[in-house]
Amino acid sequence: MDLDNPEQQPQSQVQVKFVTRDPEISVPTAPILVPSNLKRLGLSQVVNHLLNSEKPIPFDFLIDGAYLRTTLDSYIAENGLSSESVITLEYVRAAVPPKFLTSFQHDDWVSSVAASTSTQNRDSVILSGSYDGIARVWNLSGEVLCEGAGHQSAIKSVKWIDGDHFVTSSMDRSLRIWRYTSSSAVDASLKPVAEYIGHRSTVESLAVNAAAKHILSAGADGKVGLWSSVPKESPDAPVVDLPARTKKRKLAQTGPKVVQYGALGMLQSHTEPVSGVAFAPQDSTVAYSVSWDHTIRTWDLTTLALVDTKTTQHPLVSLCSLKTLNILACGSSARHIVLHDPRTSAAGVSAATLRGHSNAVVGLSANPANEWQLASAGHDGTVRVWDVRASSSGNLFTINRESDGVASNEKVFDVEWSSVGIVSGGEDKRVQINATPRE
Repeated sequence: MDLDNPEQQPQSQVQVKFVTRDPEISVPTAPILVPSNLKRLGLSQVVNHLLNSEKPIPFDFLIDGAYLRTTLDSYIAENGLSSESVITLEYVRAAVPPKFLTSFQHDDWVSSVAASTSTQNRDSVILSGSYDGIARVWNLSGEVLCEGAGHQSAIKSVKWIDGDHFVTSSMDRSLRIWRYTSSSAVDASLKPVAEYIGHRSTVESLAVNAAAKHILSAGADGKVGLWSSVPKESPDAPVVDLPARTKKRKLAQTGPKVVQYGALGMLQSHTEPVSGVAFAPQDSTVAYSVSWDHTIRTWDLTTLALVDTKTTQHPLVSLCSLKTLNILACGSSARHIVLHDPRTSAAGVSAATLRGHSNAVVGLSANPANEWQLASAGHDGTVRVWDVRASSSGNLFTINRESDGVASNEKVFDVEWSSVGIVSGGEDKRVQINATPRE
């Protein structure tokens, strides 16, 4: 061998099959040979070459439920594969971290948030519920457009019913329906329409199905409430004594008294507080609930009957539905999110587990524009963004609180992902908005 001109050893190659669920960026799925020392950047260049892209698109690559963060060589060695194996890589558009946009200061802890998206005649607004018992509507400039006082204790959950109405629930055991009227971008008003009575303890969480005109409530009394979002279609209120105001925390003066109504049904089977409720995405007559009793329960809202019970390993404290995937995401007190198949025919309880939080996961919300992504709110003081296709990779992004003097352990109580962005609220007395991760 001529040592002055050593022969270069050929670069080892491996067969790769590129697949995607996005038809706009699909390439032929026949396996091709690529250098085995490629990582994400090099693989992105290969896909862009196959696409003949004028402007390169950054991609991430999924394999066996995780993002590829090493070379193909390393992956093959770590998994004991042959160099002759055909490796299937699913490629997705790489997301840019969610940028901080703004935050709004409250007088007390922010327990719940909900965004109302813009229409032709109305700008987007943010609804917040607070431990001071006040519901507030904000414009995106951080101005309070209107406030609603009426609950005797802290508000625990808020949800828009439509662009003109929303519902709140409270530690005072009641739900309230409010009418929202907006005359301009800086002027609006609230009027309480009805008070719903039936729970015997804190109403922890709400879900709304606008098409069915129904509301679900999760009660610390172990009951799931079914209510009409149209007060006049509701039965009379039962005789239930609501608690007097005994809380030392400063609360707003209550507003005018409103007509009280009862529930369409109170569903009882849980043995501990109910923490989350959701309607089945494809069938408004089916509901799901999760509880501190470790269970996920399925209900038939037509007959008010329990249909199915699945038992998990830990107390469940939050719930959201990934609509197109037919999967329930359940936050637990054990710091993780478990993905469940709610069908009674499902062979197992758990489909996958998302790990990353260091305290209870108390809020969940799916990305309305990407069926694979969701956001979670934790008592560890963070909001985290996840891709459920990569359950083994941990969270994509971590969103920290962005205000001066905030301790890192101040709890986040709720999150909602909407066209406005990722909206969250917590113990720091702020509503925070971060942009949706850009692809």
